[in-house]
Amino acid sequence: MFQVIYQYRDFITGSIKRDFQSRYQASFLGSAWLILQPVAMILVYTLIFSQVMKARLPEISGTFSYSIYLCSGLLTWSFFAETINSLQTLFITNANLLKKVSFPKICLPIIASLTSLINFCIIFGLFTLFLIVSGNFPNIYFIAIIPLLIIQMLFSIGLGVILGVMNVFVRDVGQFVTILLQFWFWFTPIVYVLNTLPVWARDLLSYNPMTNVIRSYQDIFVYQRWPNWESLIPVTIASLILCLFAYKMFKKHAADIVDEI
Repeated sequence: MFQVIYQYRDFITGSIKRDFQSRYQASFLGSAWLILQPVAMILVYTLIFSQVMKARLPEISGTFSYSIYLCSGLLTWSFFAETINSLQTLFITNANLLKKVSFPKICLPIIASLTSLINFCIIFGLFTLFLIVSGNFPNIYFIAIIPLLIIQMLFSIGLGVILGVMNVFVRDVGQFVTILLQFWFWFTPIVYVLNTLPVWARDLLSYNPMTNVIRSYQDIFVYQRWPNWESLIPVTIASLILCLFAYKMFKKHAADIVDEI
């Protein structure tokens, strides 16, 4: 697979560039929407929940504490949701390309994932700049986001490719994913603080693989400490299993996908 990526690197980079151009060239504000949309969402949530949640962040009393708490979860969740949404519609939206052009189809998930990653890096760069200017940069703990992003990407790519293959044969999957992500968001401690929930609710949310991922980002940016690496072992194992299953599933049905679309 890595040999294919290297061999078709120009095709991959060209496709990512065309995706950005086609997405924003027709709009008046262009790529500014990439920043405006998440900023608007963060402002809404901050204005609504900041006073309610401000006193419920243990050990934190800073002016921007809840805003940082919200951003650390919301930005990374948006990256996760965008990756899932891109991958689950990937083969359907690229039907003409799959039928007309001969190339390794494994390039498509790579293109979609890298496009989402670049979008995230742009927005996250602004968040990092805010942390530096406001004096809330987590120093050495910042490097912990690298393994976290790798785990998150493996999980979202594995799950997204599985859903994408299924969506070709059962179109209801796309509608199901939209509803699933809405419920999944509120079952993840992004807007609210996990410690404010009853014990039974915390135990229930512990089965959510994204709970410990998001909490790890919050540990870094809000509490400025290392994540609990042990809590990430289950989601790491699940991510590797999902990626392996997704690859085998994709390889088995690659020809059927072209016939079906």
